[in-house]
Amino acid sequence: MAKFFDREFVWPAILLGVGLFISALAVSYTLYAIRGLDNTLSVTGSAKEQVKADIAKWTVQVYRNVPEEGVTAAYTQVARDGDVVKAYFKQAGIDEKKITANTVAADQDWSYNQNGGPKRYVVRQDITIESSDVEKVQALSQNIGALASKGVSITPQQPQYYVSNLPQLRVSLLGKAIADAKERANEIAKSGNARVGKIKSASSGVVQVLAPNAINVEDYGSYDTSTIEKEVMVTARTTFLVN
Repeated sequence: MAKFFDREFVWPAILLGVGLFISALAVSYTLYAIRGLDNTLSVTGSAKEQVKADIAKWTVQVYRNVPEEGVTAAYTQVARDGDVVKAYFKQAGIDEKKITANTVAADQDWSYNQNGGPKRYVVRQDITIESSDVEKVQALSQNIGALASKGVSITPQQPQYYVSNLPQLRVSLLGKAIADAKERANEIAKSGNARVGKIKSASSGVVQVLAPNAINVEDYGSYDTSTIEKEVMVTARTTFLVN
């Protein structure tokens, strides 16, 4: 009997008892917390719509690659080439007010000076057009040879296509996404013999502007500008009361 009350037996017993007591409290608290929660169901719904871009932007860079001593003359040449490009766009039907040209600038071309050779510079000017006639801009970009044949050195960028009414479209799609969330919630609730009630809360997800049939959605949203035809998708995280 004396050995039973030795320290080596007493302290483990005490610790075991305390542990069981704390575990019992934790279980009781967990059961209480679960019973105290609202009966809710959170579901993410989505809605998408096929749209067509109504704004197109296209930038063409005019440039001259010259040695250091030719930079001054190249400024004049690039400015003249820029006028040729602007005239070409106006002749193609682009409104002059929709044609913008950056200031002529020069950057050193380091690829020519890796072994201590003579310095060369790229003198350049960016010319951008913006139009609601997206098909016209697309046709111009696809016929870049006609512009290059005018004797100017150019580097065309890829045209960019935008949707001007995206904010309004987002609002209309948000309502459809919430309706989709409710349909999903109803299906889930049926399996548990429950009924979906009123909306407790709802939050809009990011907007995804994608190329048709694209699957590259991003957590922070995406905006594909490479195609005229697009697919806009909106998600909504919605929490419903469940009876």
